[in-house]
Amino acid sequence: MAYQNILSEIRAQVLYVTINREQKLNALNKETLTELAEVIAFAAQTEEVRAVLLTGAGEKAFVAGADISEFAAYSSEEGENLARNGQHTVFDAIENCPKPVIAAINGFALGGGLELAMACHIRVASDHAKLGLPEVSLGLIPGYGGTQRLTQLVGKGRAIEMITTADMITAAHAEKIGLVNYVVPAAELLSKVEEILAKIKLRAPLAVASAIRSVNSSLLFDENGFETEIKEFGKCFDTNDFKEGTTAFLEKRKPTFLGK
Repeated sequence: MAYQNILSEIRAQVLYVTINREQKLNALNKETLTELAEVIAFAAQTEEVRAVLLTGAGEKAFVAGADISEFAAYSSEEGENLARNGQHTVFDAIENCPKPVIAAINGFALGGGLELAMACHIRVASDHAKLGLPEVSLGLIPGYGGTQRLTQLVGKGRAIEMITTADMITAAHAEKIGLVNYVVPAAELLSKVEEILAKIKLRAPLAVASAIRSVNSSLLFDENGFETEIKEFGKCFDTNDFKEGTTAFLEKRKPTFLGK
């Protein structure tokens, strides 16, 4: 896969995706969002990919926001279309990807960058990272799901404070309030993410996908999460991975899952 604004490579069944606009602090422009949509769709549909590691190029930024110059003159209708398209093709696509997506936050994660990280299933940050949603300082609000996902992760009070003050917070504080799963030294960031992915890859891929769908359903107002869990639980019984997992357990050996 050849892209202009991102790098992608499959290694050991993990798709490594790097937003590669280091001179722009990896800011999200239209082209980058289009490429992210394509690579996430590829990951979701490709059997060779078991998980995705998403990060930014360089040491300064994961993604330092959106490219403001692209929408500074937009009308309200254009702004709504921008948010709707981005949410559907990129941010919701990441959240609903059947393969786990882990954000390796290697620096600033601001605005659309933090929204991108929050769409991922797991977040690991380097100890020098700074996170925030500064949109109100531009006369905007987060438009890529930030108001919703931040509230889900840290609660209403903290979400409103972060959004309305536009303050950046440290990685340590982000871990304290549940915004990121782990904080590690910068030199250990990728290895920590790879450690988590190594554990996930030992598990049954179809069960992992069912778990993601079930957890996500708990946040949907038009879906009964308990019912979704029941149905996904039942589906697992028809998979070869279930038969392999239970047989391996009874035979006291490690299972070999094929995702079938």
